[in-house]
Amino acid sequence: MAGCAAALSSCFFEYDTPRIVLIRSRKVGLMNRAVQLLILAYVIGWVFVWEKGYQETDSVVSSVTTKVKGVALTNTSGLGLQVWDVADYVIPPQQENTLFVMTNIIATLNQRQSTCAELPGAKTVCTSDDNCTFGSIDVHLSGVTTGKCVHYNAHVKTCEVLAWCPVENDTYVPRPAFLRAAENFTLLIKNHIWYPKFNFTKRNILPNTNATYLKSCIYDAKTNPFCPIFRLGQIVESAGHSFQHVAVEGGIMGIQINWDCNLDRSASHCVPKYSFRRLDNQDSDHTVSPGYNFRFAKYYKDANGTEVRTLIKAYGIRFDVIIFGKAGKFNIIPTMINIGSGLALLGVATVLCDIIVLYLMKKRFYYREKKYKYVEDYDQGLTEPFRTE
Repeated sequence: MAGCAAALSSCFFEYDTPRIVLIRSRKVGLMNRAVQLLILAYVIGWVFVWEKGYQETDSVVSSVTTKVKGVALTNTSGLGLQVWDVADYVIPPQQENTLFVMTNIIATLNQRQSTCAELPGAKTVCTSDDNCTFGSIDVHLSGVTTGKCVHYNAHVKTCEVLAWCPVENDTYVPRPAFLRAAENFTLLIKNHIWYPKFNFTKRNILPNTNATYLKSCIYDAKTNPFCPIFRLGQIVESAGHSFQHVAVEGGIMGIQINWDCNLDRSASHCVPKYSFRRLDNQDSDHTVSPGYNFRFAKYYKDANGTEVRTLIKAYGIRFDVIIFGKAGKFNIIPTMINIGSGLALLGVATVLCDIIVLYLMKKRFYYREKKYKYVEDYDQGLTEPFRTE
Protein backbone atom coordinates (compact mmCIF):
# COMPACT_ATOMS: atom_id res chain seq x y z
CA MET A 1 0.00 0.00 0.00
CA ALA A 2 2.84 2.36 0.83
CA GLY A 3 4.34 1.82 -2.64
CA CYS A 4 1.02 2.54 -4.33
CA ALA A 5 0.58 5.68 -2.26
CA ALA A 6 4.06 6.88 -3.22
CA ALA A 7 3.43 6.22 -6.93
CA LEU A 8 0.07 8.03 -6.75
CA SER A 9 1.69 10.93 -4.93
CA SER A 10 4.46 11.20 -7.55
CA CYS A 11 1.85 11.16 -10.33
CA PHE A 12 -0.23 13.99 -8.91
CA PHE A 13 2.33 16.09 -7.07
CA GLU A 14 5.35 16.15 -9.44
CA TYR A 15 5.94 18.38 -12.47
CA ASP A 16 8.44 17.90 -15.31
CA THR A 17 9.92 20.91 -17.10
CA PRO A 18 12.38 20.75 -20.04
CA ARG A 19 16.05 21.36 -19.40
CA ILE A 20 18.45 22.27 -22.21
CA VAL A 21 21.76 20.41 -22.14
CA LEU A 22 24.41 21.09 -24.79
CA ILE A 23 26.31 17.90 -25.61
CA ARG A 24 29.48 18.28 -27.63
CA SER A 25 29.64 15.00 -29.55
CA ARG A 26 30.33 14.47 -33.24
CA LYS A 27 28.29 11.27 -33.40
CA VAL A 28 25.22 12.73 -31.73
CA GLY A 29 25.52 16.02 -33.60
CA LEU A 30 25.78 14.39 -37.02
CA MET A 31 22.91 12.03 -36.25
CA ASN A 32 20.73 14.95 -35.14
CA ARG A 33 21.41 16.92 -38.33
CA ALA A 34 20.91 13.82 -40.52
CA VAL A 35 17.48 13.14 -39.03
CA GLN A 36 16.52 16.81 -39.40
CA LEU A 37 17.58 16.76 -43.07
CA LEU A 38 15.54 13.61 -43.70
CA ILE A 39 12.47 15.20 -42.14
CA LEU A 40 12.95 18.39 -44.19
CA ALA A 41 13.36 16.32 -47.36
CA TYR A 42 10.13 14.46 -46.58
CA VAL A 43 8.17 17.64 -45.83
CA ILE A 44 9.47 19.61 -48.82
CA GLY A 45 9.93 16.81 -51.35
CA TRP A 46 7.02 14.52 -50.61
CA VAL A 47 4.39 16.62 -48.83
CA PHE A 48 4.75 19.88 -50.77
CA VAL A 49 6.32 19.00 -54.14
CA TRP A 50 4.95 15.52 -54.87
CA GLU A 51 1.68 15.50 -52.92
CA LYS A 52 1.14 19.27 -53.35
CA GLY A 53 0.30 19.75 -49.68
CA TYR A 54 -0.22 23.47 -50.27
CA GLN A 55 -3.39 22.75 -52.29
CA GLU A 56 -7.02 22.20 -51.43
CA THR A 57 -8.39 19.19 -53.37
CA ASP A 58 -11.72 18.09 -54.82
CA SER A 59 -13.01 14.86 -56.43
CA VAL A 60 -14.42 14.76 -59.94
CA VAL A 61 -18.12 14.69 -60.81
CA SER A 62 -18.82 13.48 -64.36
CA SER A 63 -21.34 12.39 -66.95
CA VAL A 64 -20.78 10.12 -69.97
CA THR A 65 -22.63 9.58 -73.24
CA THR A 66 -21.55 7.16 -75.97
CA LYS A 67 -22.26 6.56 -79.64
CA VAL A 68 -21.21 3.58 -81.77
CA LYS A 69 -20.89 3.57 -85.56
CA GLY A 70 -20.36 0.68 -87.94
CA VAL A 71 -22.12 -1.72 -90.32
CA ALA A 72 -21.60 -5.47 -90.73
CA LEU A 73 -22.79 -7.95 -93.39
CA THR A 74 -23.50 -11.61 -92.59
CA ASN A 75 -24.74 -14.54 -94.68
CA THR A 76 -25.77 -17.74 -92.86
CA SER A 77 -28.08 -20.64 -93.59
CA GLY A 78 -30.34 -19.71 -90.69
CA LEU A 79 -30.65 -15.94 -91.09
CA GLY A 80 -29.64 -15.54 -94.73
CA LEU A 81 -28.08 -12.37 -96.09
CA GLN A 82 -28.41 -9.64 -93.46
CA VAL A 83 -26.98 -6.18 -92.77
CA TRP A 84 -26.40 -5.26 -89.11
CA ASP A 85 -26.35 -1.63 -87.99
CA VAL A 86 -26.21 0.15 -84.61
CA ALA A 87 -29.86 -0.52 -83.79
CA ASP A 88 -29.22 -4.28 -84.14
CA TYR A 89 -26.04 -4.82 -82.13
CA VAL A 90 -26.07 -2.09 -79.41
CA ILE A 91 -28.41 -3.44 -76.71
CA PRO A 92 -30.00 -1.49 -75.08
CA PRO A 93 -29.47 1.77 -77.01
CA GLN A 94 -28.58 3.84 -73.90
CA GLN A 95 -27.09 2.91 -70.53
CA GLU A 96 -25.36 4.86 -67.78
CA ASN A 97 -21.57 4.92 -68.27
CA THR A 98 -21.64 1.62 -70.16
CA LEU A 99 -22.69 0.04 -73.43
CA PHE A 100 -22.97 -3.48 -74.85
CA VAL A 101 -21.92 -4.39 -78.39
CA MET A 102 -23.11 -7.79 -79.62
CA THR A 103 -20.39 -9.79 -81.37
CA ASN A 104 -21.79 -13.33 -81.50
CA ILE A 105 -25.26 -14.91 -81.42
CA ILE A 106 -27.17 -18.18 -81.19
CA ALA A 107 -30.53 -17.57 -82.88
CA THR A 108 -33.53 -19.86 -82.47
CA LEU A 109 -36.07 -18.97 -85.18
CA ASN A 110 -39.86 -19.28 -85.27
CA GLN A 111 -40.51 -20.35 -81.72
CA ARG A 112 -44.17 -20.97 -80.78
CA GLN A 113 -45.95 -21.99 -77.58
CA SER A 114 -46.39 -25.74 -78.06
CA THR A 115 -45.02 -29.13 -77.00
CA CYS A 116 -41.67 -30.54 -78.17
CA ALA A 117 -38.74 -32.71 -77.09
CA GLU A 118 -36.37 -31.23 -74.51
CA LEU A 119 -32.63 -31.09 -75.18
CA PRO A 120 -30.78 -34.29 -74.25
CA GLY A 121 -29.28 -34.15 -70.78
CA ALA A 122 -28.73 -36.12 -67.60
CA LYS A 123 -32.28 -35.33 -66.38
CA THR A 124 -34.12 -35.37 -69.72
CA VAL A 125 -33.03 -38.52 -71.58
CA CYS A 126 -35.67 -41.24 -71.24
CA THR A 127 -36.72 -44.63 -72.56
CA SER A 128 -40.42 -44.59 -71.61
CA ASP A 129 -43.09 -42.34 -70.14
CA ASP A 130 -42.29 -43.75 -66.71
CA ASN A 131 -39.03 -41.78 -66.76
CA CYS A 132 -40.84 -38.43 -67.17
CA THR A 133 -42.79 -36.72 -64.39
CA PHE A 134 -45.91 -34.79 -65.32
CA GLY A 135 -45.80 -31.06 -64.44
CA SER A 136 -42.17 -31.04 -63.37
CA ILE A 137 -40.56 -27.59 -63.35
CA ASP A 138 -36.80 -27.20 -63.20
CA VAL A 139 -34.64 -24.11 -63.76
CA HIS A 140 -32.49 -26.14 -66.16
CA LEU A 141 -35.44 -27.14 -68.36
CA SER A 142 -36.91 -25.12 -71.22
CA GLY A 143 -40.50 -25.55 -69.99
CA VAL A 144 -42.93 -27.78 -68.06
CA THR A 145 -42.78 -31.54 -68.61
CA THR A 146 -45.89 -33.27 -69.98
CA GLY A 147 -44.98 -36.75 -68.72
CA LYS A 148 -44.36 -38.15 -72.21
CA CYS A 149 -41.15 -39.59 -73.63
CA VAL A 150 -40.72 -38.59 -77.28
CA HIS A 151 -38.06 -38.77 -79.98
CA TYR A 152 -35.56 -35.90 -79.98
CA ASN A 153 -33.91 -37.46 -83.03
CA ALA A 154 -33.56 -40.90 -84.58
CA HIS A 155 -31.24 -42.09 -81.81
CA VAL A 156 -32.29 -40.30 -78.60
CA LYS A 157 -35.55 -39.91 -76.70
CA THR A 158 -36.16 -37.08 -74.21
CA CYS A 159 -39.02 -35.92 -72.01
CA GLU A 160 -41.55 -33.71 -73.76
CA VAL A 161 -42.06 -30.15 -72.49
CA LEU A 162 -44.64 -27.44 -72.94
CA ALA A 163 -42.48 -24.46 -73.92
CA TRP A 164 -41.41 -22.13 -76.71
CA CYS A 165 -40.64 -24.67 -79.40
CA PRO A 166 -38.28 -25.62 -80.88
CA VAL A 167 -36.17 -25.25 -77.72
CA GLU A 168 -32.86 -23.42 -77.87
CA ASN A 169 -29.69 -25.43 -78.41
CA ASP A 170 -26.71 -23.42 -77.13
CA THR A 171 -24.30 -26.34 -76.81
CA TYR A 172 -21.95 -24.99 -79.45
CA VAL A 173 -20.93 -21.34 -79.66
CA PRO A 174 -20.16 -20.17 -83.23
CA ARG A 175 -16.48 -19.81 -84.05
CA PRO A 176 -15.32 -17.41 -85.39
CA ALA A 177 -17.63 -14.79 -83.95
CA PHE A 178 -20.79 -14.02 -85.93
CA LEU A 179 -20.14 -10.25 -85.97
CA ARG A 180 -16.35 -10.37 -86.14
CA ALA A 181 -16.49 -7.18 -88.26
CA ALA A 182 -17.28 -5.31 -85.01
CA GLU A 183 -13.51 -5.04 -84.56
CA ASN A 184 -13.57 -1.99 -86.85
CA PHE A 185 -16.63 -0.31 -85.32
CA THR A 186 -15.93 3.05 -83.68
CA LEU A 187 -16.99 4.38 -80.29
CA LEU A 188 -17.40 8.10 -79.54
CA ILE A 189 -17.20 8.99 -75.84
CA LYS A 190 -18.48 12.37 -74.66
CA ASN A 191 -17.36 13.06 -71.11
CA HIS A 192 -18.21 16.20 -69.13
CA ILE A 193 -16.46 16.75 -65.78
CA TRP A 194 -17.05 19.22 -62.94
CA TYR A 195 -15.08 20.10 -59.82
CA PRO A 196 -17.78 21.76 -57.69
CA LYS A 197 -15.43 23.16 -55.05
CA PHE A 198 -13.61 25.22 -57.69
CA ASN A 199 -16.57 25.60 -60.08
CA PHE A 200 -14.37 24.20 -62.86
CA THR A 201 -15.90 22.37 -65.83
CA LYS A 202 -14.45 20.77 -68.93
CA ARG A 203 -15.11 17.99 -71.45
CA ASN A 204 -12.92 15.51 -73.26
CA ILE A 205 -13.70 17.10 -76.65
CA LEU A 206 -11.15 19.87 -76.21
CA PRO A 207 -11.83 23.50 -77.27
CA ASN A 208 -9.38 23.35 -80.19
CA THR A 209 -11.19 20.32 -81.73
CA ASN A 210 -13.24 21.10 -84.85
CA ALA A 211 -15.91 19.07 -86.65
CA THR A 212 -13.57 18.09 -89.51
CA TYR A 213 -10.98 16.64 -87.12
CA LEU A 214 -13.65 14.83 -85.12
CA LYS A 215 -14.99 13.06 -88.21
CA SER A 216 -11.60 11.73 -89.27
CA CYS A 217 -9.57 11.11 -86.10
CA ILE A 218 -9.10 7.79 -84.30
CA TYR A 219 -7.55 7.65 -80.84
CA ASP A 220 -3.88 6.75 -80.71
CA ALA A 221 -1.84 7.04 -77.51
CA LYS A 222 1.08 8.63 -79.38
CA THR A 223 -0.31 10.51 -82.39
CA ASN A 224 -3.90 11.33 -81.29
CA PRO A 225 -4.00 11.11 -77.47
CA PHE A 226 -6.98 13.50 -77.15
CA CYS A 227 -9.24 12.11 -79.89
CA PRO A 228 -12.47 10.85 -78.21
CA ILE A 229 -13.20 8.27 -80.96
CA PHE A 230 -11.94 4.72 -80.37
CA ARG A 231 -11.82 1.63 -82.59
CA LEU A 232 -13.26 -1.32 -80.65
CA GLY A 233 -10.49 -3.65 -81.73
CA GLN A 234 -7.89 -1.16 -80.54
CA ILE A 235 -9.50 -0.91 -77.09
CA VAL A 236 -9.31 -4.68 -76.58
CA GLU A 237 -5.78 -4.91 -77.98
CA SER A 238 -4.59 -2.05 -75.73
CA ALA A 239 -5.74 -4.14 -72.77
CA GLY A 240 -3.54 -7.01 -73.97
CA HIS A 241 -6.20 -9.27 -75.55
CA SER A 242 -7.26 -10.41 -79.02
CA PHE A 243 -10.57 -8.92 -80.15
CA GLN A 244 -11.51 -11.99 -82.22
CA HIS A 245 -10.90 -14.27 -79.23
CA VAL A 246 -12.95 -12.09 -76.83
CA ALA A 247 -15.73 -11.66 -79.40
CA VAL A 248 -16.61 -15.38 -79.40
CA GLU A 249 -17.87 -15.63 -75.80
CA GLY A 250 -17.84 -11.96 -74.82
CA GLY A 251 -16.18 -10.05 -72.04
CA ILE A 252 -16.11 -6.81 -70.05
CA MET A 253 -13.67 -4.04 -70.94
CA GLY A 254 -12.92 -1.00 -68.80
CA ILE A 255 -12.20 2.39 -70.42
CA GLN A 256 -10.58 4.52 -67.74
CA ILE A 257 -10.46 8.31 -68.09
CA ASN A 258 -8.21 10.10 -65.61
CA TRP A 259 -8.73 13.82 -64.91
CA ASP A 260 -5.90 14.83 -62.55
CA CYS A 261 -5.78 18.62 -62.77
CA ASN A 262 -3.49 21.22 -61.19
CA LEU A 263 -5.72 24.32 -61.26
CA ASP A 264 -2.82 26.59 -60.26
CA ARG A 265 -1.80 26.21 -63.90
CA SER A 266 -3.71 27.14 -67.03
CA ALA A 267 -6.96 25.25 -67.76
CA SER A 268 -5.43 24.04 -71.05
CA HIS A 269 -3.17 21.71 -69.03
CA CYS A 270 -6.19 19.89 -67.60
CA VAL A 271 -6.61 17.11 -70.20
CA PRO A 272 -7.93 13.51 -70.04
CA LYS A 273 -5.67 10.47 -70.00
CA TYR A 274 -7.10 7.20 -71.33
CA SER A 275 -6.22 3.66 -70.30
CA PHE A 276 -7.82 0.27 -70.96
CA ARG A 277 -8.06 -3.05 -69.15
CA ARG A 278 -10.19 -6.19 -69.13
CA LEU A 279 -12.39 -6.42 -66.05
CA ASP A 280 -13.71 -10.02 -66.13
CA ASN A 281 -11.46 -12.87 -64.99
CA GLN A 282 -9.53 -14.67 -67.72
CA ASP A 283 -7.03 -16.82 -65.84
CA SER A 284 -6.74 -20.59 -65.86
CA ASP A 285 -8.46 -20.92 -62.47
CA HIS A 286 -11.71 -19.29 -63.70
CA THR A 287 -12.91 -21.34 -66.69
CA VAL A 288 -16.54 -21.92 -65.66
CA SER A 289 -19.12 -19.69 -67.34
CA PRO A 290 -16.65 -17.43 -69.16
CA GLY A 291 -17.42 -14.24 -71.05
CA TYR A 292 -20.60 -12.18 -71.07
CA ASN A 293 -24.01 -13.05 -72.58
CA PHE A 294 -27.75 -12.69 -72.14
CA ARG A 295 -30.97 -13.52 -74.03
CA PHE A 296 -33.65 -11.40 -75.62
CA ALA A 297 -36.47 -12.08 -78.07
CA LYS A 298 -38.17 -10.38 -81.02
CA TYR A 299 -41.92 -11.04 -81.10
CA TYR A 300 -44.32 -10.97 -84.06
CA LYS A 301 -47.45 -12.76 -85.35
CA ASP A 302 -47.68 -15.11 -88.30
CA ALA A 303 -50.40 -15.15 -90.98
CA ASN A 304 -52.72 -17.08 -88.63
CA GLY A 305 -52.34 -14.56 -85.84
CA THR A 306 -50.23 -16.91 -83.69
CA GLU A 307 -47.55 -15.22 -81.60
CA VAL A 308 -44.08 -16.19 -82.79
CA ARG A 309 -40.68 -15.11 -81.61
CA THR A 310 -37.02 -15.25 -82.54
CA LEU A 311 -34.90 -16.01 -79.47
CA ILE A 312 -31.36 -14.63 -79.52
CA LYS A 313 -28.62 -15.54 -77.08
CA ALA A 314 -26.30 -12.56 -77.47
CA TYR A 315 -22.59 -12.75 -76.73
CA GLY A 316 -20.67 -9.52 -76.76
CA ILE A 317 -18.38 -7.01 -75.12
CA ARG A 318 -19.60 -4.63 -72.45
CA PHE A 319 -17.60 -1.42 -72.29
CA ASP A 320 -17.61 0.29 -68.89
CA VAL A 321 -16.43 3.92 -68.93
CA ILE A 322 -14.83 4.66 -65.56
CA ILE A 323 -14.07 8.30 -64.65
CA PHE A 324 -11.75 9.22 -61.82
CA GLY A 325 -9.59 12.18 -60.95
CA LYS A 326 -8.64 14.86 -58.47
CA ALA A 327 -8.12 18.61 -58.81
CA GLY A 328 -6.01 20.82 -56.55
CA LYS A 329 -5.66 24.57 -56.04
CA PHE A 330 -3.57 26.66 -53.64
CA ASN A 331 -5.14 27.38 -50.26
CA ILE A 332 -3.50 28.95 -47.23
CA ILE A 333 -5.19 26.63 -44.71
CA PRO A 334 -3.69 23.27 -45.86
CA THR A 335 -0.40 25.09 -46.44
CA MET A 336 -0.19 26.28 -42.82
CA ILE A 337 -1.36 22.91 -41.49
CA ASN A 338 1.39 21.06 -43.36
CA ILE A 339 4.03 23.61 -42.37
CA GLY A 340 3.00 23.19 -38.72
CA SER A 341 3.10 19.41 -39.05
CA GLY A 342 6.57 19.60 -40.58
CA LEU A 343 7.88 21.78 -37.71
CA ALA A 344 6.38 19.36 -35.20
CA LEU A 345 8.13 16.45 -36.93
CA LEU A 346 11.48 18.14 -36.36
CA GLY A 347 11.00 17.27 -32.67
CA VAL A 348 11.47 13.62 -33.66
CA ALA A 349 15.20 14.30 -34.11
CA THR A 350 15.49 15.47 -30.49
CA VAL A 351 13.54 12.48 -29.16
CA LEU A 352 15.67 10.01 -31.16
CA CYS A 353 18.93 11.60 -30.03
CA ASP A 354 17.75 11.62 -26.39
CA ILE A 355 17.02 7.89 -26.54
CA ILE A 356 20.47 7.11 -27.93
CA VAL A 357 22.31 9.45 -25.54
CA LEU A 358 20.43 8.46 -22.38
CA TYR A 359 20.03 4.71 -22.94
CA LEU A 360 22.49 3.40 -25.53
CA MET A 361 25.81 5.29 -25.28
CA LYS A 362 28.61 4.27 -22.89
CA LYS A 363 28.39 7.58 -21.02
CA ARG A 364 24.64 7.37 -20.66
CA PHE A 365 24.71 7.64 -16.85
CA TYR A 366 26.84 10.76 -17.03
CA TYR A 367 24.54 12.34 -19.65
CA ARG A 368 21.48 11.30 -17.64
CA GLU A 369 22.87 13.04 -14.56
CA LYS A 370 23.30 16.22 -16.58
CA LYS A 371 19.91 15.88 -18.26
CA TYR A 372 17.73 15.39 -15.17
CA LYS A 373 17.69 17.43 -11.96
CA TYR A 374 15.46 16.52 -9.05
CA VAL A 375 14.13 19.40 -6.95
CA GLU A 376 12.10 18.98 -3.73
CA ASP A 377 9.38 21.45 -2.78
CA TYR A 378 10.01 23.75 0.24
CA ASP A 379 6.93 22.27 1.91
CA GLN A 380 8.64 18.88 1.87
CA GLY A 381 11.79 20.06 3.62
CA LEU A 382 14.22 21.24 0.94
CA THR A 383 17.73 21.50 2.42
CA GLU A 384 19.59 22.69 -0.70
CA PRO A 385 17.20 25.22 -2.33
CA PHE A 386 19.64 26.82 -4.76
CA ARG A 387 21.84 23.95 -5.93
CA THR A 388 22.41 24.26 -9.70
CA GLU A 389 24.57 21.24 -10.43
